[in-house]
Amino acid sequence: MASSDLPAPDTGLVLTHFLTVSNVARSRTFYSDVLGGEVVLAENPCIVKLANGWIIMNPGGGPTPDKPGVTLRPPADRGAADCFLNIRVADIDACHREWSAKGAKFLTPPIDRKAELRCYLRDPDGYLIEVGQATGMLRGVYADPPATRD
Repeated sequence: MASSDLPAPDTGLVLTHFLTVSNVARSRTFYSDVLGGEVVLAENPCIVKLANGWIIMNPGGGPTPDKPGVTLRPPADRGAADCFLNIRVADIDACHREWSAKGAKFLTPPIDRKAELRCYLRDPDGYLIEVGQATGMLRGVYADPPATRD
């Protein structure tokens, strides 16, 4: 394994995304076989290089000395999300076809949101993944602002 395959910069920083998963092998297969990532390390932790980033996965667990009072676990409620992985692609229709053929379950097909085309899928543990292609934003057309709450 080349050191460039690992999220270990010589200077500065790199951004990775850590997922607490219930089954490392199942998640590793999803992120490598379905989404096309490269398995850099199979276990402890599992690291999958995905395009220009990395997904790091390990089972959950209780507090450790470096994260006292924190328990890691996969999402418990698929109807709620407080963060999600955001993947930007050059051709969302091709991506949707390819990943669907490999078993990805999208919530909807790509939808035109003015600034972009986008759709969502879930990984095996229920983590939400947005897949988007910039369209209108490349011409100065942006999404409507979010609704305000009173």
